[in-house]
Amino acid sequence: MDELTQHTAAQLAALIRTRAISPVDVVEAHLRRTERLNPKLNAIVILAPDAIDTARKAEAAVMRGDELGTLHGVPITIKDTIETKGLRTAAGSRLFQSHVPQTDAPSVVLLKAAGAIVLGKTNVPEMAIPYECANSLFGRTNNPYDLDVTSGGSSGGEAAAISACLSPAGLGSDLSGSIRVPAHFCGIAGLTPTPGLVPSAGHIPAVTGPLSEGAVIGPMARAVGDLSLLLSVLANGERAGQPYPEEKLQGSRVASYVGAVPISEDTEQAMKRALSALSDAGLVLVEEKPPALDEATDLWVSLFSAQSAGVIRDIYQGHEEIAGQDVSAVLASITESTSDDQAQTWVKRNELRRELIQWMDATPLIIAPVGSVAAFEHGARRVSVSGQSISVFRAFGYSRVVNVLGLPSVAVPAGRDANGLPIGVQVIGRPFEEETVIRAAAIIEESIGGWKASEVIA
Repeated sequence: MDELTQHTAAQLAALIRTRAISPVDVVEAHLRRTERLNPKLNAIVILAPDAIDTARKAEAAVMRGDELGTLHGVPITIKDTIETKGLRTAAGSRLFQSHVPQTDAPSVVLLKAAGAIVLGKTNVPEMAIPYECANSLFGRTNNPYDLDVTSGGSSGGEAAAISACLSPAGLGSDLSGSIRVPAHFCGIAGLTPTPGLVPSAGHIPAVTGPLSEGAVIGPMARAVGDLSLLLSVLANGERAGQPYPEEKLQGSRVASYVGAVPISEDTEQAMKRALSALSDAGLVLVEEKPPALDEATDLWVSLFSAQSAGVIRDIYQGHEEIAGQDVSAVLASITESTSDDQAQTWVKRNELRRELIQWMDATPLIIAPVGSVAAFEHGARRVSVSGQSISVFRAFGYSRVVNVLGLPSVAVPAGRDANGLPIGVQVIGRPFEEETVIRAAAIIEESIGGWKASEVIA
């Protein structure tokens, strides 16, 4: 493996700033690795034709001694639901196969303004629907640790590209675990920020109305520290919360959460390792079960399913024949709910959110599974957990509850299963306390080892 492709985004930024390496060499190294490995993975579906030219301009700025941005010369990838100026954004749909945006999404504007260089766009399921990364336009994305299993959805191409060192970091989006589930499957880190912290405009499907209470754009990377680096750019001076001072993270209370949905023995062991790492670092483990999470998990469908289906219906109106299997199923399942029903559901959600946040005044961190199992085989609709067959949708309710309640959460690697597939855990915190959540995730990463290169595609 080219050494330049193994560096984290923070390492690359520092080396470029000190002229130890050239942005041109960094971009070329990632493009060479993409040329060699992407045919196996199908993670990057659109390459930016101007990446080398942009790198040359970045190198010239370094040599002139210009003031450099936080991510100057660092290559990144962007999930193909997030619009990029002059670079096709298809959202996995044949309806958008010729769509070339005239402007960047605000999140992309911020990254470019900080000096990041877009390498390309990463694969998604059509309209970012299921936990499987496949569509009729670009095909499926394979997991770097086992090509026969999925990289997850909907940011599955992004997770696979970062895990395979085709990119050091990038952008995903998340309404139902779509950053954290692929991160968990592919052995990397992913942050779902508090809704409203990172601008979500320029996404396909659009994040509008009630969806803005749960849908977010957020960073993904091999290293937890890079999540903080990218967030410092993406938050753009907005309130990111005050992290606990170093001395106060020690002594902070942390709880674990496992609900009614069963988890695998390997996932249970990953949870124990994560909790042990935090305990060894001086955090206090409490036996008390967090309130509200069980009830809140069941609200996702009522809050967001009909809303997101309505947005997709409007996009495909008059072009329904172009829809792929997953979108067609969504369109066929649309049912109308009354405004009274919606209002009552949101009242219930707000009550549960308030109850949990008040409880978290004393216990500000929660460790939970990302899902019941590690990555599953392509096309699976059910998974086996401790002798039970459960739906994939049910298996990842642990991720959806974060979107329901509008909390920040980091998925961080916490080991492997019996088949050698990565398993992550979630570190969940209070609204706008992203840096505290990231710091706790970094403790787990340091203790357990974080991302490890796949031997399948080495």
